[in-house]
Amino acid sequence: MTNIAVILSGCGHLDGAEIRESVLALTALDKAGAKVSIFAPDAEQHHVVNHLTGEETGESRNIIIEAARIARGKIAPLSELNVADFDALVMPGGFGAAKNFSDLAFKGGDCTINPAVKTIITGFFSAGKPIGAICIAPAIVVAALKGKATPTVTIGDDEDGLIKALGGTHQSCKTEQCVIDKEHKIVTTSAYMQDDARVYDVFLGIDRLVQAVMNLTK
Repeated sequence: MTNIAVILSGCGHLDGAEIRESVLALTALDKAGAKVSIFAPDAEQHHVVNHLTGEETGESRNIIIEAARIARGKIAPLSELNVADFDALVMPGGFGAAKNFSDLAFKGGDCTINPAVKTIITGFFSAGKPIGAICIAPAIVVAALKGKATPTVTIGDDEDGLIKALGGTHQSCKTEQCVIDKEHKIVTTSAYMQDDARVYDVFLGIDRLVQAVMNLTK
């Protein structure tokens, strides 16, 4: 059985992991017959956002405790993720990836990646194990690998040239499709980079990503 590590950045698209992307990724992985283990950093998230109003609440919340809502409590600290135990990595998106895994949301192309997250990404890459990244997560992967590789990824359209600024190559892609960089074993799909994307199209893109990741493990 193929063992897949999934890392979440909280719970909720404005301050954590995008819930639909996370659930659809878990659904696609289950459909593909993968054994999944879920991880998240045991740390405070950047901030908390009221998802009804879009405003900050001033609260303080823990990333792994929030991500446990999606994982139904079956989750471990990111510090316990051993790359050697897994065949591939899958990263859902959401602003948590750009706020809790990095400062991408605030610094764009000049961002830095959380050291623990960067270690995991570079660990899978150096071991030649596939990485599937969804929504804004491809930007985190590219930034983490800067100086090591120039992967081809998608975040949809990337009209602002973010991926190039981070050191990667961007390929435009429809929501229901994915981009497969066979050389670097990185698969990406845009998902909710377009807010009005249809849920089914998001699932199709994620399902294709998962199929490609599973194929690259063979």
